[in-house]
Amino acid sequence: MKIRIGYEITYGMQHPTPMILTLNVHYSRVADLLWPDEMHFSPALEARSYPDGFGNRCTRIVAPQGKLVVSTDTVIRDSGQTDRVAPEAGQVPVERLPEETLVFLLGSRYCETDRLSEVAWRLFEKSPPGWRRVQAICEFVHRHIAFSHEHASPTKSAADVYRDRVGVCRDFAHLGVTLCRCMNIPARYCTGYLGDIGVPEVGEMDFSGWFEAYLEGGWYTFDPRNLVPRIGRVLIARGRDAADVAISTSFGVTRLEGFKIRTEEVRATIAPATLAV
Repeated sequence: MKIRIGYEITYGMQHPTPMILTLNVHYSRVADLLWPDEMHFSPALEARSYPDGFGNRCTRIVAPQGKLVVSTDTVIRDSGQTDRVAPEAGQVPVERLPEETLVFLLGSRYCETDRLSEVAWRLFEKSPPGWRRVQAICEFVHRHIAFSHEHASPTKSAADVYRDRVGVCRDFAHLGVTLCRCMNIPARYCTGYLGDIGVPEVGEMDFSGWFEAYLEGGWYTFDPRNLVPRIGRVLIARGRDAADVAISTSFGVTRLEGFKIRTEEVRATIAPATLAV
């Protein structure tokens, strides 16, 4: 299958402002792109890309005073398969975990393992270790949190959403990540495109947040917001939590003035075109 993906994001600046943008498709999916997901700027400006410490592709710019529009438009090949399900995958003891996974056992900005460890062990100590334990965590998070865009907050942490019981997809993912880490399961936060392929229309598109847990056999995708395996997930970035994969980080005052995301299946042959969402 082919999926058209892209965005058009408009920022307003009072002064020239350095920014870091994390908007490109993850290197693990670059080979699937029909053409590069080049970042376009209006007005035109100089940009420089680099890989961050988690292997995500980031872009450095200095946004001019006034309005800046950042956009891309591309098509990516996808298997059309749902997220992998492996109920037989066991939990890897901490002493046998690969060193590169250990950072994803630790507390982080939005995932306070110290505040939720007692809760996690009370809820999941008797659950079967491995895949079924992670699934039990996702089912709990899905039931515990009510989804609401009105309650989105850039400062809300896993402990906050556990207490408040309302949030957006990143909050579902943060709580799932934290509870997994409390149970000695490495978990990393992911952000990317996720459309409504194979499910009822979800309304206005946005970037999505989910997480990956490390079990026997490697990393597996889990999505406590949607709970069921989905089709057409396109990764942009991974990190300890949303602080590591923010779509934009501004070193000055900026305003988000426009935000349009596209992710939709395409059945006809198309060529590169200006994004029109």
